[in-house]
Amino acid sequence: MYDVLIIGAGPIGLACGIEAKKAGLEYVIIDKGCLVNSVFNYPLGMTFFSTSEKLEIGGVPFVSHLNKPNRFEALEYYRRVTMNYELNVKLYEEVKTTVKGEDGIFTITTAKGTYTSKAIILATGFYDIPYLMNVPGEDLPKVMHYYKEPHPYIGQKIIVVGAANSAVDVALETYRKGADVTMVVRESGILDTVKYWVRPDIENRIAEKSIKSYFNSQITEIRPYEVDIMTPDGPKTLENDYVMAMTGYKPNFSFMEAMGIEFQDDQFNTPKYNDQTQESNVENIYLAGVVCGGLKTNKWFIENSRVHAEVIIDDLAKKVK
Repeated sequence: MYDVLIIGAGPIGLACGIEAKKAGLEYVIIDKGCLVNSVFNYPLGMTFFSTSEKLEIGGVPFVSHLNKPNRFEALEYYRRVTMNYELNVKLYEEVKTTVKGEDGIFTITTAKGTYTSKAIILATGFYDIPYLMNVPGEDLPKVMHYYKEPHPYIGQKIIVVGAANSAVDVALETYRKGADVTMVVRESGILDTVKYWVRPDIENRIAEKSIKSYFNSQITEIRPYEVDIMTPDGPKTLENDYVMAMTGYKPNFSFMEAMGIEFQDDQFNTPKYNDQTQESNVENIYLAGVVCGGLKTNKWFIENSRVHAEVIIDDLAKKVK
């Protein structure tokens, strides 16, 4: 019997575990992937927008070589924090079912066993489910919703879908390693949220046509060696080897619904929770991190949701004790 079971071993889930341990609560952190799985799945050369001190949890200093740390440094940091606090983490255990009994105790079944807990913290992030384009051919092996490194795309004709940070990074990296890059963007231009030190680079590459671009356009069909797109000038067919669909990701809403969590009647499918305690509409199920924003996945980051851990454990400790 645990006082709290934390679903998600990302930075915010780990922060919740640290606060639970400090409060003397019996806890366990469960994740269906590896430690900080979302960070692990970031592109190999990714640099964070936040500075290192804003990514710190548990009072452990995050020292990086530059002002803004990279993926490798973040993986090492969160591993070190986990080891330092000797956190009780169970990895590669996907939660299958969560049932709340009449006595208020939750029974959680994973791929490896069953747990019982007085409370649950949901800190699952949003990186597991990509937005689909819902076009014919999207299930072809050439279509990628995740990107690791540019090397496999040397000499290939690449279409990058999207205009946010991920799409821009992919376009620039693959272009500089010798790919023939075309961006297909539904919006009229590169998004304002793109990192300020990257924006001039991508805009200049587009202006000089080193990276081709179609704005106010979208893919309509994907075939093994071609892609059809609809542009303001009408339909076009492009030769293509790979489609990098950097269309964004969303939380696992069906998983939340299965737990009884309700959503606000808004365009972002925002879950209902008390912003003073982070407790959802289901008693003793708390929300932490990016899941609190629903489809608005750019509302909560590590740096502004670390406080959720303290808020949740403060409220929960009063109940348990």
